[in-house]
Amino acid sequence: MLGRLTEGLSARTLILLLLLLAVMLAAPFFASDYLLTVLILILYFAYVGQAWNIMMGFAGQLSLGHALYVGLGAYTAAALYVHFGIGPWIGLLIAIPIAALAGAFIGYLAFRFKVGGVYFAILTIAFAEFARVGFDHLAFTKGSSGLFLPVAQYSKNDLWHLRGQPVMFYYVLLVAVVAAFIGCRALLQSRIGYFWLAIREDEEAARSAGIDTFRYKMIAVVISAAMTSFAGVIYAFYYNNLFPEQVFHISRSIEIILGPIVGGVGTLFGPILGAFVLTGLAESLTEGLHAIGIDIPGAKQVFYGICLLFVIMALPDGVWPWVKRRLGLAERAP
Repeated sequence: MLGRLTEGLSARTLILLLLLLAVMLAAPFFASDYLLTVLILILYFAYVGQAWNIMMGFAGQLSLGHALYVGLGAYTAAALYVHFGIGPWIGLLIAIPIAALAGAFIGYLAFRFKVGGVYFAILTIAFAEFARVGFDHLAFTKGSSGLFLPVAQYSKNDLWHLRGQPVMFYYVLLVAVVAAFIGCRALLQSRIGYFWLAIREDEEAARSAGIDTFRYKMIAVVISAAMTSFAGVIYAFYYNNLFPEQVFHISRSIEIILGPIVGGVGTLFGPILGAFVLTGLAESLTEGLHAIGIDIPGAKQVFYGICLLFVIMALPDGVWPWVKRRLGLAERAP
C-alpha cells in the first residue's frame, strides 16, 4: 500500500514532504498564541480546499456553495451536543450522511437534468442560500440568535468532546490534512480517479468511451460533501458559536475555493500551498496595518482579489506547478 502511494514520487519530493510534516508537528512548541491561531486557519482551509478539489479539480464540477456542507456538519454536531449531550465524533457519524445526502440530492438534480458548468455552480449557491434562510428560522438551532456551545476552562484537553486548548484543534486538523492528502492521492491513482480526469477533460468523449459519467460525478460530489462536513464539526467546536448568516454565507464558500485556485486546481499539494500563501499573507497584512494604526475595512478581501488577479495573469495553472518546476519535483515516469 505504501509503495503504491509513493509510486512515481522522487526521493527529493518524499524528503521535502517529510521535512514539512516534521516542521508542522513541531510548530506549536515554538509558535505564539496568535501564530498558532493562524496555523489553525491555514490547516482548516487546506483541508476544505482538498475536499472541494475532489469535486472541481478532479471531476471538473464547479461548486460555489460548499459552505452548505460545512454548515450541515457544524449544526448537526453542535445541536446534538447542546440538546442531547452527544459527543462530536458520534455527531460526525450523523453529520457525514446528512451532508452526503445533500450533495447527492444536488448532484442528482443537476446531472439527471444535464445541468452543468456555470449553471451547476449557481445551483450550489442556491442550495447554500436556502439553508441559510432555513436555519435562520429554525428554532431547534436557535435561528438567527445563534447556537452557542458551552465553554469552560479545561485543565487538560478532552479529545473525545473536542473541549480544550487550540493546540488540540491544531493537531486534529493536521491529521485531517495529511489523511486527506493521502486519500486524494489514492483516489487519483485508482480507477475512479482516471475516470474523473477523463470526465474533467472531455465529458462527451468519456461518455463515448463507455464511462458512466453520471455515476462517477455523483461519487465525486458525495465524497467531497462528506469530507467537508468534518470541517464543519471542527469549526463548530473551535469557535463555539454558529450563526446562519456567517456559516452559510457565500463568502464562506469563496474562501474555501481560493486556496485551491491560487495553489493549483486539480493538483494534490496546490490546496495546501494556496492556504499557506493566502491565509499567511492576509493575516500578515492585517497585523501590519494594525501595527501602524491603520484600519482599512475590506483590506483582506482586496488582497484576495489582487492575489487572484496575479495568479490568473501570471500563473494560470496556480502557484504549485510553478514551484514544483523550480524545485525539480516532477514525478518520475512509471
